[in-house]
Order: sequence, then structure tokens, then C-alpha cells
Amino acid sequence: MASGFDYDNAFSRNLGWTTEAEQARLRDARVAVAGLGGVGGFHVTTLARLGVGKFSIADFDAFDYPNFNRQAGAMVSTVGKQKAEVITAMTKDINPEADIRVFPKGVDESNIEAFLDGASVYVDGLDFFAFKARQLAFATCHRLGIPAVTAAPLGMGTSVLVFLPGGMSFEDYFGFEGRSDTEKALRFLVGLAPRRLHNDYLVEPNRISLKDRKGPSTVMGCMLCAGAAATETLKLILNRGGVRGAPWGYHFDAYTNRLVRTWRPGGHRNPLQRMAISIGARMLAKSA
Repeated sequence: MASGFDYDNAFSRNLGWTTEAEQARLRDARVAVAGLGGVGGFHVTTLARLGVGKFSIADFDAFDYPNFNRQAGAMVSTVGKQKAEVITAMTKDINPEADIRVFPKGVDESNIEAFLDGASVYVDGLDFFAFKARQLAFATCHRLGIPAVTAAPLGMGTSVLVFLPGGMSFEDYFGFEGRSDTEKALRFLVGLAPRRLHNDYLVEPNRISLKDRKGPSTVMGCMLCAGAAATETLKLILNRGGVRGAPWGYHFDAYTNRLVRTWRPGGHRNPLQRMAISIGARMLAKSA
């Protein structure tokens, strides 16, 4: 324990936006975050500064130089170190009292229920292309009645969806079942950002390849994700402020100074969504 650390003092400047009783609820809440790279590391450290006192975190990867442009734990001193180890140390440096359960092999069928055990909220930090793990995490949350938040970094903005207990499921919204990974990538992208606010300033579209699983990113997008996801998480834990679950979502883009609220009743079966997926599939076929 760090000498002189006191939880109430460390997070006292949250008070006013939270009450003392609410801060105590945040301290006692557990948030599960799978994936600690682009957005996941910022999710954990942002929630730690909010005063969330318990975490379950999962990642099997290590930091490398291509992570430097956007990932919270990526520094020269951490190259080659496990992301879970680094983010645990960073979180403990913010709150030495934090209760952190670490899953250093990521999440799969063998540990997903243990990972989500006791979680008030699940926050998605998985790599864009980690489709199997993402489907598993969201399906298990839906089955167990755990609210799940995903905030995607798109250009210099974020697109946010919340899946609530008893509401529309991740599968009903995106329609991944039986699709190839390339089709899942297209459906995920279209579903996250139906209005595509980020498209207008993508100066080199050839840098994106769903087939090769690569694309550009920015730290601004990742940090905006963390702020948006932490706010939704706070509202869910404290049960105030109102949370609109899928098929509602919202997309804020800092570069264009635009905010849109999206609504796709029927999810991937919605006619507008089906049309966007079809157009995207034809564009992919032409570029292949």
C-alpha cells in the first residue's frame, strides 16, 4: 500500500458529480474489461480514476511498437511486457486498494463465467477483429443479465452501443452467426456507425483492409471511447441518468464536430441496415 493513500481523499474531487453514497457504490462495483489494447487500457484506467474499486481484466497479448500511437500502456519501458501485467500495475498506481482479477490468457469458453462473476457491467475492449471472443462475451452477458457496453474508436470519434438485460442482444443487432470473418467485420462496422461520420476525412482509404484485418487508428478516438464508456458505466452502476440500449446508439465525431443518435429497430434485419451491408459487400468484392 502506498504511504498516505486514502481512497476518500484520492477521489474526493468526483464528489459533486457523485454523492458520497454513490462514490461508495462505485468503490464496491466490479467492472469486467476484456482486451487491454487500443481502448481497453484506457477503459480500465479511466474507471479506476472514477473510483471503481474492482476489476476483472483479460488479455493474452504483449505491447509492441505499433501500439504506441493509441494504447494506454504502450511505452518504450513496456515493449514485450504483457498488457494485463502493465495495466494492472497502472491501475494499482492509481488505486493501490483496487481488487483486480487477471485473466492472462484472454477469455474463452473455459473461463468466461469466472471472468464475468460478480460484474456490474462488462465493457468491451477487444480488438476489432476478435469476433469469437466478442460473440462469446456478449452472449454470456445476455444470458447472465449483465449490461454490456461497446465504444468503438472510429477515426477521431466514438460510436457507442449498450446492450441491456432483457433488451436486444448483440447477435440480434449485428447478425454474426454463420458469417465469415470478413462478413462479420463488415456487419460490425456498419452496425457500429450507420451514419459513417468518420468517412469524410479518411485521406487514404487503402489503409483499411477488412480482409487483411488492418486499419488506421487514433489516440483521440480511443480516449473518447473511454470517456463515453465510463459515463455509460457510471449510469448503469448508479442507476441514474438514463441509458438507451440497442437498437439505440450514438456516434460523436470530434473532427467534424457532429453528434448523431442512431436507431436501427430489428438490428441487422432493418431494411436500411441490410442495404448498407449489401452495398459494403459489393464494395469489398470490387476491391478483392
